[in-house]
Amino acid sequence: MDRKPRRAAPRVLAAAVLAATAALGAASPGATAADGVTGAGPAAPRVPLRVATYNIHAGAGQDDVFDLDRTAAAIRDLDADVIGLQEVDVHWGARSDFTDEARELAGKLGMRVFFAPVYDLPPATPGGERRQYGVALLSRPPLRGAWNHEITRLSTQTPDPAPAPAPGFAEVAVKVRGTLVHVYATHLDYRTDPSVRRAQVDDMLGVLAADSGPKVLLGDFNAEPDAPELARLWGPLADAAPGGGKTYPAVDPVKRIDLVTVSPDVTVTATHESGATASDHRPVVADLLLRRGAR
Repeated sequence: MDRKPRRAAPRVLAAAVLAATAALGAASPGATAADGVTGAGPAAPRVPLRVATYNIHAGAGQDDVFDLDRTAAAIRDLDADVIGLQEVDVHWGARSDFTDEARELAGKLGMRVFFAPVYDLPPATPGGERRQYGVALLSRPPLRGAWNHEITRLSTQTPDPAPAPAPGFAEVAVKVRGTLVHVYATHLDYRTDPSVRRAQVDDMLGVLAADSGPKVLLGDFNAEPDAPELARLWGPLADAAPGGGKTYPAVDPVKRIDLVTVSPDVTVTATHESGATASDHRPVVADLLLRRGAR
């Protein structure tokens, strides 16, 4: 499996963003994925792919009870081929019993996994495992490549942090029935100030622009789709579920911040939110069609 060196996060410059937009392809703001399909006639064969995004809250439900079997069951019920996970603990701490959640979930579900840590800290005790926290991608299809990219972050682990490039933006390349697709998992900044999220959007677009073919970006964006800081996404990508339901909190949700987004050459045929309460977020599922043979 290919593991490219981490690419440095692009600087937040208008020229870089314009280049990213041009490379990804243009669709009018607010367009649906179906509106932006290009490069294939109506009779062209398509490859189905089901994807999902799920912030797993480190394996705890909205009741704050850690239960990774419950998390695995909720993911299994999504019946997705590729799933982006956020808030994944790997030997992180007592809240998740120092479990390697990425590896354990992959084992319980019979899937492949790529874990991309945001934080990689020394062990809690001498001789222990390093403490890691980040995002992961679970996949039924084999992984042809996997990369942990840097984007702008404001650390939660240091006093008086300043925005700086840090890892935790995951990408995998998978081949589905001869079609190569790049899938990304992200978790954007949670703070009220949107400036870091705005920088993260620019950085992600720079990463996506370096890849060709169909792309799917999954994540907890910590902002609703009409938030100004997400505006640059729309065109290079489309919101797969513009009429979708709220996703946070899992019980009586009031915000739609967990999103599936796709490049213009991907068709969305259906989406839904699961009512699972194995986390404090609801998962979102999207059924997609890819142009056969895309590379």
